Amino acid sequence: MTNYRRAKTPGGTYFFTVNLSERQRATLIEHIDLLKRSLREEKKLNPFRINALVILPDHLHAVLTLPDGDADYSGRWRRVKAAFSAALPPTERRSTSRRTKGERGIWQRRFWEHLIRDEGDYARHLDYVHFNPVKHGHVTRVQDWPHSTFHRFVREGKYPLDWAGGDQTDFAVGERE
Repeated sequence: MTNYRRAKTPGGTYFFTVNLSERQRATLIEHIDLLKRSLREEKKLNPFRINALVILPDHLHAVLTLPDGDADYSGRWRRVKAAFSAALPPTERRSTSRRTKGERGIWQRRFWEHLIRDEGDYARHLDYVHFNPVKHGHVTRVQDWPHSTFHRFVREGKYPLDWAGGDQTDFAVGERE
């Protein structure tokens, strides 16, 4: 088995990409309330701060900060995924491996994580999160995507409402090309 090396900084701020197994599905948007509830419940049991979040049909991006002394983001994502999956009827495709292990086939098994290193890195990842619905062609203006913390950032005066109205495309952070 591959030895995955993950950054484990207690109290760190991290960027995440979490994908559905079947990327052509829209499960996250179709069950948006369930996903939000799964995140809220995990946050109550194992606190963390959601700095930024965008939920797209087949994946999500988040910037989260863990409490001092805590680096268990893997456990948090495992429980969020499990709670979300458990509440859905078993209609997804499952590989033989997943059936043998008794696993659902909703989520990709792993996720992308990046430890935020400084204020510039943080700002680039916030921009990436909020611009993602435009990048994927879901909307032409960031303000038109409802499932994003962009709207909170506008209320707080951190972004103007017309920020990145569709003419910016150079946010190459957070994902491997």
